Amino acid sequence: MDVLGWLQRTSVDAPWLLAVIRVLLLVVPILTIVPGLIWWERRLLSWMQDRIGPNRTGTITIPDNFPLASLRGRKIRTFGLLQPIADGVKLFMKEDVTPSSIDRKIYFLAPAIALFPAFALGATLPQASTGFIPGTDILGPFHYLTPVANVDIGLLYVLAISSLGVYGVVLAGYASNNKYSLMGGLRASAQLISYELAMGVSLACVVLATASLRMSDMVVAQEQALWGFVPAVQNWFLFTPFGLVSAAIFLVCVVAETNRAPFDLPEAENELIAGYHTEYSSMKFAVFFMGEYAAMFVFSGVFAAVFLGGYNLMPFNWEYLAATFPAAAGFFKGMAAANYWLGPLGFVAKMAAGITFFIWLRATLPRLRYDQLMTLGWKVLLPLAVANFIVVGIWVICSNERVLGPVGGWVALLVAMGVLAILYMNLAATIKKGAKSMDKRTVKLSDPQAKRSIKLADPGPASEGGQA
Repeated sequence: MDVLGWLQRTSVDAPWLLAVIRVLLLVVPILTIVPGLIWWERRLLSWMQDRIGPNRTGTITIPDNFPLASLRGRKIRTFGLLQPIADGVKLFMKEDVTPSSIDRKIYFLAPAIALFPAFALGATLPQASTGFIPGTDILGPFHYLTPVANVDIGLLYVLAISSLGVYGVVLAGYASNNKYSLMGGLRASAQLISYELAMGVSLACVVLATASLRMSDMVVAQEQALWGFVPAVQNWFLFTPFGLVSAAIFLVCVVAETNRAPFDLPEAENELIAGYHTEYSSMKFAVFFMGEYAAMFVFSGVFAAVFLGGYNLMPFNWEYLAATFPAAAGFFKGMAAANYWLGPLGFVAKMAAGITFFIWLRATLPRLRYDQLMTLGWKVLLPLAVANFIVVGIWVICSNERVLGPVGGWVALLVAMGVLAILYMNLAATIKKGAKSMDKRTVKLSDPQAKRSIKLADPGPASEGGQA
């Protein structure tokens, strides 16, 4: 409680100090965790692709003069944990080549712009519970530490700041004075526009269901009874029909926003050399990747807060279970306390699961063609997100006690989803039927077993030498 009292006094006497502490608790973990994310991706990809990843750097060999003879000469494996550090040192010491015909101001500013959105987005993430300590009437210490800014326009702020990340990519391609880099930047801008719309509409479904833009309010809304009538289980939006559709759309759009495989066309090395960062080297090149991994980590946090119950470790209402089952009340109260105090670790674990999903996609799916990328964004995800938004609106209206109530609202939601699914399938079939099919192209190969017909010229009457 001394820490709690100090935080309370600091919030009144020196609010600037508390603000600095909040910022450091956000920025330092994101910066320090990026090398670990790179190591985890390389190790996981090597395991998925059945090959050897980083496994030597950092191995400790015990010297021969070690006091314990049984340990002399033995090697302690660290599974390449120091490989990202070695790569960072290599990039820092590498020659920094700057092309001569570039726009120097924009060229050096672009990497910083690419890194900025990740930190700005993380400021609104509710990493831990800001309510009362279980079993007491005292607000816990997390009330003063997280989030950095619990703004009223949380998700609107997320959409606004996330769209700024593309500026770093576009400006890097433009300032490099390289046509391949410029094409990569233009691809990134078109990709952002295509998938930002579907992402916004998918998040609008959650805003409509919770009547709030704050992510902290969305986490609290997910602590209610599942579907409105299962009080023992929390109503994580991933467990609801409309939430599941919104989560799938949001997840695909996030992969496209971060330029990760299979949406990594802005840096397609098979056609653009290396895309927008072709002319970058040394630490400027590394900053782009720091921004990419930091954005992946933070977007995983947004997904966890909006769809996975935020800082709640498991989808159970422990207080209700403790009151319903008095014999196990001690266990359930202990779980409630663990859910409060271990909330930050649970939130980070969910973010780590999101990073693992990104890596899994990279190891599984090949890169899309550009027309496939545009078709998926405009013809599939956006119509699906709009239809889901209509369904959520119907559910909100019908769930009103004056209309149908919670059960009737869910029945109306399922019926609306079924009707929209039938309409969409009929529309898709009509479009497919009326579309002109591409001309079939056939290639005829010669049959190697076919007999060759050889026409011999008539030799005429044979000469004596020929007869001989």
